Amino acid sequence: MKSGSLRLRLIAGAGVAIALALIVAWFAMTWLFNGHVERRVEDELLVQVRPLLADLRLSGGMPVAGSEPADPRFAVPAGGLYWQASTAKGTIRSISLWDSRLPRTATAPADAWHIRRTAGPFGQRLLLMERAIRLQPQEPAVIVQLGYDLAKLAPAQREFGREMVLFLTLLWIVLALAAWAQVGLGLRPLRGVGQEVERLRRDASARLGGTYPRELAPLTESINALADAREADLMRARRRAADLAHGLKTPLAALAVQSARARESGAVPIADGLDSSIAAVRAAIDGELARTRISLVHEGRSTLALPLIERLVAVIEQTEAGERVAFSLACDEDTTLPLASDDAAELLGPLLENAARHARRLVRVSVETVGGVRILLVGDDGPGLDTAQRDEAILRGARLDSANEGHGLGLAIARELAEATRGELGLARSPLGGLEVRVHWTLSD
Repeated sequence: MKSGSLRLRLIAGAGVAIALALIVAWFAMTWLFNGHVERRVEDELLVQVRPLLADLRLSGGMPVAGSEPADPRFAVPAGGLYWQASTAKGTIRSISLWDSRLPRTATAPADAWHIRRTAGPFGQRLLLMERAIRLQPQEPAVIVQLGYDLAKLAPAQREFGREMVLFLTLLWIVLALAAWAQVGLGLRPLRGVGQEVERLRRDASARLGGTYPRELAPLTESINALADAREADLMRARRRAADLAHGLKTPLAALAVQSARARESGAVPIADGLDSSIAAVRAAIDGELARTRISLVHEGRSTLALPLIERLVAVIEQTEAGERVAFSLACDEDTTLPLASDDAAELLGPLLENAARHARRLVRVSVETVGGVRILLVGDDGPGLDTAQRDEAILRGARLDSANEGHGLGLAIARELAEATRGELGLARSPLGGLEVRVHWTLSD
């Protein structure tokens, strides 16, 4: 997965967002848990203080406890549970306070318990509950205070926090995997768009016709509109090339007549120069027309190789170069080339012509399949080309007069046609001693 991919951005964004949400959730749930535990402590203290309040009385303005709370921690010095009853005349307290006192307040409410957190005896942090209780209407109020050491809650709070961290980490993993699956599901239509765009790149007449989500409709419509404009441009370019070729035919024919007259009048060097120039112009026109046809090549088609090769060989055998060589064919009857018939002829024709032109006695043509790759081989027993010449011979734009011994334009066109159908063309030394042209295509499943 590339660092600049949309998939990685979405997954990373989802992972970070989930992590932040779970961190907030951890703080929120820890806060809620702590509040819940403290409320349970408050309820417990109220239960513990009931016997004390039931028997509490005043004697000469001093509070007197008739009974003590049952929890033994009230009887253990610094035990963490404390009670204290105070009036202006004096104070009574639990044994757990020993010689210390709870911090008194003069503003304790009479209608409800007031809860606060404060520093207590023995260096402890206390949860303090306090209330002013009037035992008899004519008697002064007694301030009753209950204290609980908050440090006693810390182990449970820490354990809850650790367990929540483990749980939320596992939850993050599950949600991240779910986000990964969701992103993959959401981006799947884009993969289909990519495949169809690749098909459109290879076939100018193809269009995006799949069923896509509503959000992708503007994209697919724009791509189809672009494809329409591209195909229209290609068709216009093809017509212009054809018009140019037809427009040049008459001047070239006139030049050919002038060349013939010059030759008849004895101006042979001038006639040879004219004929060479005319041939070069015609070759250039034929090459550009071929390249225009290549731009309109459709993929996904196939042609039986053997009948096509036999037909082309039969034509070449009627030429001067083809009369003096023998052709050897090695191809199964059901083997196909991944091109339309016209395109296959456009590719094979120049290869066979070049081979026949440079061969001494034999041209070998074969089509085979090796490991899912269809390979077309055209070799001859001619002089061949060295490595530098082979590289030059198939350069884009090479011309007959710029490549060694005529290998050039036909090979360049064949290479472009092979690449237009997702194939590759290469040159090597033939087992026969001359040049071997290899064209191979990876077959789709």
